[in-house]
Amino acid sequence: MSAFAYRDGVLSADGVPLDWVASSVGSPVYCYSGGAITTAYRAFEAAFDSRPETRGRTTICYAVKANGNLSVVSTLAALGAGCDIVSEGELRRALAAGVPPGRIVFSGVGKTRDEMAYALQAGIMQINVESAEELEALSRVATACGRTARVAIRVNPDVDAETHSKISTGQRHDKFGVAWDEAPGLFRRARKLPGIDLVGIAVHIGSQLIRLEPYRQAFRRIVELVHGLRADGVPIRRIDFGGGLGISYRGETPPDIDAYAGIIAEAVRGLDCDVVIEPGRRLVGPAGVLLTRVVRVKKTPERSFIIVDAAMNDLVRPAMYDAYHEFLPVRRPAPDAPAAEVDIVGPICESTDIFARDRLLPPVKEGDLLAIANAGAYGAVMSSEYNGRPLVPEVLLQDGTWKIVRRRPTWDEMLALEAPALDRER
Repeated sequence: MSAFAYRDGVLSADGVPLDWVASSVGSPVYCYSGGAITTAYRAFEAAFDSRPETRGRTTICYAVKANGNLSVVSTLAALGAGCDIVSEGELRRALAAGVPPGRIVFSGVGKTRDEMAYALQAGIMQINVESAEELEALSRVATACGRTARVAIRVNPDVDAETHSKISTGQRHDKFGVAWDEAPGLFRRARKLPGIDLVGIAVHIGSQLIRLEPYRQAFRRIVELVHGLRADGVPIRRIDFGGGLGISYRGETPPDIDAYAGIIAEAVRGLDCDVVIEPGRRLVGPAGVLLTRVVRVKKTPERSFIIVDAAMNDLVRPAMYDAYHEFLPVRRPAPDAPAAEVDIVGPICESTDIFARDRLLPPVKEGDLLAIANAGAYGAVMSSEYNGRPLVPEVLLQDGTWKIVRRRPTWDEMLALEAPALDRER
């Protein structure tokens, strides 16, 4: 959380006190540090530019699924980032944010034919194919469109990413990628299909990885496959190494970006190939907080509840993954303030609407403002209007100023897309 620090007793980022934002915009509200996003991107860029194997041959494609806000994507695009997208909607977002089509990779297991056609017409850099059936469908779509699809085949290396089971993607039982033992045959098949230009191989084993060893194992298998394919006459020109680098939610030591780049440089040494990486959470997760205000403090004989105005529809990770997020008072508490165990909960009518149990927190009262840390990734992008609650606004902080980059919808706007039931004769 280095981007967010107390300044004159108030939690601030990029020179902006967070209570200013909440006072103007209301709460809950997401706040993103443009400076933190820039610093994180520059760290990846420097790590890969420092090595001869990857210098000038690496495309950093931001994983839009982590946070699709146009201001976030355009901030990264201005720095030179490409995008990793998983739907036509994300592709349209990337293009609207100014990302060149030639720096966009389309991943995902369920691309529709319409999505394939739109991507081909846009002229994107690469489509990552995840099954024999998808490859055949893409060939037919490309032929019908009169286009050639630049393709990388995503291989499942059957490596345990040592992360949460719901965000692990690189083991045999996962839905992602082509099985290791079936991959060589599919690569040979791809070379013969019309409308297909086989350019590379892709891998992605999961999200929120805290150790580098699973990467090393997966990349070793991919390089082994590249050597075998080339010996078989299949020219692999590009390796897409995916993403998944973790961040510190609860005191974990996240993988070092420079060490990560070193593993990839070692993997491609002597291969004479281009490199794609797809960081998401690592670029934006620590750059965001969700501001929420205390609605009331409720005490029962068994527990003390801090009820806040944010809820699981605004930040679903704790309910979905039992994920941990630190809570910080926006006004710095006194150094000797006694901490007590409380449950921090939202107002939704679900028992799962709990952000934290038995969390040590200094005394808070109705109206106090709290910041939910490390909420820049998989926060607003996964939100909903459950319980008839408006989507949370988003604000970008930068160089001492701030801007609303997604406003809170009005009640009328929320209802405008729906219609009452049809009148029926009785």
